[in-house]
Amino acid sequence: MSPLRTFIVEDNKVIYENLVSTLEELANVEMVGHARDEAAAVQWLQGGGSCDLMIIDIFLTSGSGLGVLKAAQTTHLPMRRVVLTNYATADIRQRCAALGADRVFDKSSELEDLITYCSRISDGTATSPAGLQ
Repeated sequence: MSPLRTFIVEDNKVIYENLVSTLEELANVEMVGHARDEAAAVQWLQGGGSCDLMIIDIFLTSGSGLGVLKAAQTTHLPMRRVVLTNYATADIRQRCAALGADRVFDKSSELEDLITYCSRISDGTATSPAGLQ
């Protein structure tokens, strides 16, 4: 079983490092890149960045995760896109879904769900984003 190649858009260094170590240990995830702001993430996407999963925070030091989602949507690259945010309100969930996010996870209460989501993609027990609800 090959690792889930993952790109993370997160501006908080501590959160990023903890997320990477947790996902690598528990979900067979391999990091292929990281951006701290919208511009760097969009540049990576437009440069043909390739991954299986993109994990995106909404509020960044510069730009927004919503802009990253929009850019990812327009590239039509075959990757799953999920949002990991402290602001997983109904409005944010709707806006993210409209921009092509497969799922939205709350950082404070749904980290375990994100780990399960990644594990199921990695081990092949989930074949489509809809099958991971």
